[in-house]
Amino acid sequence: MKLLTCLLLFVSFVAFADELDYTVARFEMMEEVQRYARLARDTDEAEFSKAVLTAMNTVERHRLVPRGQRRFAYENRPLPIGHGQTISQPYIVALMTELVEPDPDDVVLEVGTGSGYQAAVLASLVRHVYSIEIIEALATRASNDLAELGYENVTTTLGDGYYGWEEHAPFDAIVVTAAAGHVPPPLIEQLKPGGRIVIPVGHRFMTQQLLLLEKTADDEILTRQIAAVRFVPLTGKH
Repeated sequence: MKLLTCLLLFVSFVAFADELDYTVARFEMMEEVQRYARLARDTDEAEFSKAVLTAMNTVERHRLVPRGQRRFAYENRPLPIGHGQTISQPYIVALMTELVEPDPDDVVLEVGTGSGYQAAVLASLVRHVYSIEIIEALATRASNDLAELGYENVTTTLGDGYYGWEEHAPFDAIVVTAAAGHVPPPLIEQLKPGGRIVIPVGHRFMTQQLLLLEKTADDEILTRQIAAVRFVPLTGKH
């Protein structure tokens, strides 16, 4: 009995130490993200709000990457998540989140669930996130991981995000986490007046631009280039 107790205490200590290491690493990641933001002051990129920084510093990124990648979870770079896909660089996740100006009452569409990390960050800031993933294995894994982590305000589905999710439209914001050759018209149609879309546009072997689109009250679309980026391509019929 004493040996079993000692073993349980040892396992608990190791788990606590691991979580402490992840907490420290996440804090260091946020310092790096803010350093990137300061360097971007001379561009159209803005510094991050307290709400976005808090969300980024709360979401446990290491729980939303494959186990073999966890030791790299808080490095400020993309990571492979299988099936030819990646989880975005934390700085880019923060930037895209900031650009859509999330509000606690917002309903947001995410195209490309991937690991579920961007959805978790958004879910910390808005009322509900609807997220679409075209790769079944990723959709299943992200759905299970998000549920296990308690993100009850995220609904995921398997499907082609090019067409959006009309059933739950209109959306206050849309975040697209893969590069498209053009902005999908269904996403523009499903955006509320006053809403924002952030999307990388371009092809795999060409320069991609992170675009911010805003829909005015009279349905006019205002477009602004934010930064050169590199994303995996949006897949599907288009």
